[in-house]
Amino acid sequence: MCGIAGYKIDQKFDSKIIKQMVEALVHRGPDSEGYHSEDGYTAGMRRLKINDLKSGDQPLFNEKGDIILFYNGEIYNSPSLRIALEERGHSFKTNCDGEVICHLYEEYGSAVFEHLDGMFAIALWDQQKKCLLLARDLAGEKPLYYAMLGEKGLTFSSEIKSLVLFPGLDLTLNRQAVWDMPSFQWIPEPATVYQNIQAIPRGHFLVADSTEINLKSYPNKFADHQIALDDESVVAETRRIVEDSVKSRLLSDVPVGSFLSGGLDSSIVAAIASKNLDQLTTFCIAFEDISDPYHGKADESQDAAEFAGILGTVHHTIRVTAQDFRDLLPELCKYGDQPFSVSSGLGILAVARAARQEDIKVLLSGDGADEGFGGYSWYSHLGIDSMDAVPNGDQSTVSFQNFGMDIDERLAILAGYSADKRAWAYHYYAAEEEKQELFNHEYFEGITDSHRFFREFKAGEKWKPIDFVRQDRQFYFPFEMMRKLDRLTMAYSVEGRVPFASPMVLNHVEKLKFNHLVRGNTLKWALREAFTDLLPPSITGRPKHGFNVPIDHWLKGEWADLLEETFSVNSALYKCGMIHQKSREIALKMVFDKNRLNGHSIFCLIILNLWLEGSIYGNYS
Repeated sequence: MCGIAGYKIDQKFDSKIIKQMVEALVHRGPDSEGYHSEDGYTAGMRRLKINDLKSGDQPLFNEKGDIILFYNGEIYNSPSLRIALEERGHSFKTNCDGEVICHLYEEYGSAVFEHLDGMFAIALWDQQKKCLLLARDLAGEKPLYYAMLGEKGLTFSSEIKSLVLFPGLDLTLNRQAVWDMPSFQWIPEPATVYQNIQAIPRGHFLVADSTEINLKSYPNKFADHQIALDDESVVAETRRIVEDSVKSRLLSDVPVGSFLSGGLDSSIVAAIASKNLDQLTTFCIAFEDISDPYHGKADESQDAAEFAGILGTVHHTIRVTAQDFRDLLPELCKYGDQPFSVSSGLGILAVARAARQEDIKVLLSGDGADEGFGGYSWYSHLGIDSMDAVPNGDQSTVSFQNFGMDIDERLAILAGYSADKRAWAYHYYAAEEEKQELFNHEYFEGITDSHRFFREFKAGEKWKPIDFVRQDRQFYFPFEMMRKLDRLTMAYSVEGRVPFASPMVLNHVEKLKFNHLVRGNTLKWALREAFTDLLPPSITGRPKHGFNVPIDHWLKGEWADLLEETFSVNSALYKCGMIHQKSREIALKMVFDKNRLNGHSIFCLIILNLWLEGSIYGNYS
């Protein structure tokens, strides 16, 4: 595990540049550093030692030393790949999981990435061809960004805060990305908050040589076979693949921990891990037991502690208050790397900090099960009949956030929306009309509405219930869930691992039918059935309960001054021209709206303001 940074460019640059870029990633790898420099290419890394603690420092090489690798992540199938490569005559110098990449490249060239079951951001330099390959894993667990330097040069890094240190980069803000953020709480890739910095898309690699700089995708070939779709076969295959994915992600020479909320997903992961480790350490957040209209009581710590007792884990309950989470806001801004306002990320930060204090460098997570196996409450409302509703053209802002309205009335309105607007209304936050009132029209002139992501998903085709799930897998899962876990565990030099993001699981869930995911009011049907013998009925029968931070409650009380600061004439938002003088009045009206929960929409702008103050008027580099 590490952070990587570098550049490919014709002329040489001062070595201090790469040193500064790499040092900005020290939180991703506090244990060691490594560099490589030659004509045309310079790169470096920071390492978090998890596997091969003695000899795994980077860069890594092939036998000839002309394939030079820096990479961030873990290759979970490296033991079997190593055996196969040794049988073909390859010799290894380290026990590091990443060394297999160098030798696989010799065998398969740019098809190397198809063979990797893992999470990774890779920078591979072919010295003979003077060719750089940058690659990212299929699920998008590990980040990798780049910026062009003329026609044939580029600079890259695991994080934007490192990349912006390269001298002379155009750091014009991306107005479209800023507009999109309050709708989602994050900026959809490949765009970033900067107009001239892009993310390498998940499941893609970039080739940069003397003739081209080109992005290409690569396929998921894991579990790439047909399965019987009868209930018994689906349940058995789900059990096998999920167990294999969890077991493979226990690869570590340091102690392993796990998130444990007491819900289905983290309980499955923790139960499998505890059966296969001598000791597992588990962590759960406990905070003010406030009831909200959506999730009910927020605190799940007692359920988690009870199950930890059954498993026999070393369990830690981390108690936090509104003030504790507020104190973490600067870290959410800094380590979110670009504006990122997912409030549950504050819980990730608190757990990662506690894990590091207990010398735990690896944390397993249950993220991804909801998108993969159908866990969100609105999926149970995606009846076949409702797909045939005729759009009524209603331009209101009604969504699942309208908790002052009866659920049946809400659903009746949503049934009249076009599919793209309904996809927003089920899952997301600020409406286009709300952003038009909050933001300064002049700053955002010519901007496209954020519903375009949903329109592009089906490109005019009719949506089926399974399409809403698949859209979440391709959009919400990588851009919110994977980004949140990576950035906010790495803030404390902890590696988050996601078994439900394994290529095997990703391939498996795409084969399932909607009734394998949702049956009546039962969500994640196949996953629940697959683990009924491993978990108590109190968990397998428990409804979905997300980690819900009571933002709406706090903005009316303990955090009210944050709203005032954000919408004042002295705020960075105002100074940049993004908001106008009446924005404060509109924001207050939204927060105190009795019919709709707008707290997360306003929290987006609070975080955006804090990020602007730190990045433009301060220093998050």
